[in-house]
Amino acid sequence: MASSGKKKTTMAKLMRESRLRERRLDKQARKDARKSAAALGEQPAGEELLDALGDTEDDAELTSQDGSAPEVLEEPRRQIS
Repeated sequence: MASSGKKKTTMAKLMRESRLRERRLDKQARKDARKSAAALGEQPAGEELLDALGDTEDDAELTSQDGSAPEVLEEPRRQIS
């Protein structure tokens, strides 16, 4: 029996796979850069940027004015019958 010539993979799936391959390549490049920087005794570029920025806005939202963590209020659980 001959196979049909119809394409069975959608463009959406092909695009997802393509993005996944790109992310994996980017991740491997970052990993290699970290390894080579560690071998040379340098600080990776991403960490230099974080050091230069200091505290971020997200950190400021997570702490109150006195520096303590905010209270987390939990709603009482409802019993489902």
